[in-house]
This record gives sequence, C-alpha cells and structure tokens, in this order.
Amino acid sequence: MPDNDHAVLRALVEPAVRDAGALALGRFRGPLRHWTKDNASPVSEIDIAVDELLHERLAGFDPAYGWLSEETYKPGAPKGADRTWIIDPIDGTRAYIGGLPDWTVVVALVEHGRPLLAAIFAPVADEFFFAFRGAGATVNAAPIRATDGATLAGSRAAGPHRFLERLQRLDPNIAREPKVHSLALRLARVAQGRLDIAFASDASHDWDLAAADLLVHEAGGTLTTLDGRTLVYDRPVPTHGALIAAGRARHQTLIDLMRDRQSSFA
Repeated sequence: MPDNDHAVLRALVEPAVRDAGALALGRFRGPLRHWTKDNASPVSEIDIAVDELLHERLAGFDPAYGWLSEETYKPGAPKGADRTWIIDPIDGTRAYIGGLPDWTVVVALVEHGRPLLAAIFAPVADEFFFAFRGAGATVNAAPIRATDGATLAGSRAAGPHRFLERLQRLDPNIAREPKVHSLALRLARVAQGRLDIAFASDASHDWDLAAADLLVHEAGGTLTTLDGRTLVYDRPVPTHGALIAAGRARHQTLIDLMRDRQSSFA
C-alpha cells in the first residue's frame, strides 16, 4: 500500500459508511421486517441491506483483505489475511427496531490483529467518528480527546448496571450516565470526552469493538479487559470478556483498583 494509505482508505470508507447510514436512516421508524437469530439477538432487513451495501463498496478494494461481518459470520471460517474489514451494519439493532436514536454503522480495518482504521457513524445525531492509526481521532473532522485526570470522583460512567453498581462501591461520587445502546458509540463517547468511563459486558464481539478501540486509543484513552490486557482481533473466536475504557490515567487507576479488589468485579 502506498504512503498515502490514510487518504486512500478514508476516501473509500467515509462515503460508503455515510451512504450506509443514510440508507438506514431513510427507513428508521418506518415499517420494518425483523426477526431473531439463532443466538437470540435481533436482526432486521436493514441490517442485511446495509451489510450488502458495505460489502459491495469495500470488499472489492483489495481481494487480499479478509471480511468479517456480524451478519455473515460463520464459526470456523478461515483466517490469515494481513488486513481484514470488520463490519457491524447496525450496532444497536434493538435501539433501531425500537425507534431509539443511539444506533450506529461501524467499520474497522484490522491489520495483524489490531485496528488500523475506524469509522463509526451515528446518523440520527449526524456524528461521523474517524480514526487512523497514528493520526488521531475526530468527529465530523474535529479532533477529539478523552478526558484527563486519574481520580474517579465525579466521573461520568456508562455500561451494564452490575459494573456501575460495583464501581460506585469504590467511589459513590461517580455519576451513572444513561445507557448508550450501541456499544461502539458508548466507547466512542469516551474518545469524545462525553463519558469518562465506559464498560462492555462479557461476550462482546470484534464488530462491536475494533473501531471504537482505535478511536479510544487515538484520542488518548485506553480500552482493555478488566485485568488490563489489550484486545486482539480477527482470531478464530471473535468474542471478548468484560472491558473498560477511559482516559489513560483514569484507566490505570481503575485497573489498579480492580486488581486490588478482584471480588468487587468478579
């Protein structure tokens, strides 16, 4: 890939993701066929339509790139590509079906297990998040930054109730923020500085996480497992354990606290 990798890939990805978001927004809160997959998660005809649009626009860019999408994932599919597109056509399908605004279209490009490019589009709010490894993170082309500081008091936190309850046992002055149904958007809010801390529950997937992971890191934050391990993507099993994201100093405070009090987060 040439030295202008960043510009070439952004020129490919941004219009595709924006068009996918426009497609989904055009059907939002309208009549919609939806059903339940074998794993009990919901899917709609728009998930499928957006997946097909993104595949048409991105998959032919380089045939050597792999493809991993929530809607076409098959366990045991062969790996081995140096770069892989990781796609969530609608992250927050329950919110989309229910007429709630916090759903997103998510695209990541992973290279050797770690994200190289990230695009998360929240069409209702018209927020387009983008990051490229080593080039920072933006929303609607404006730079974003995770919040500084190592203390927990007054921190705004979002995620599953059980984690927020346990966190408030460590510091009762933490502010519990409303649920963000798209996990990618919840984590992007940390990169944006609108949240100080975000949790993800067990069994989140590559397609929920890879783009947000890069956004958080490029914005000066950290996303890891609860014991501080960095995530690796595009492995044979695309699921992950419970996770935490925050600005670097605050993230380290949280990891240290959780190591000291493992029973609080077990």
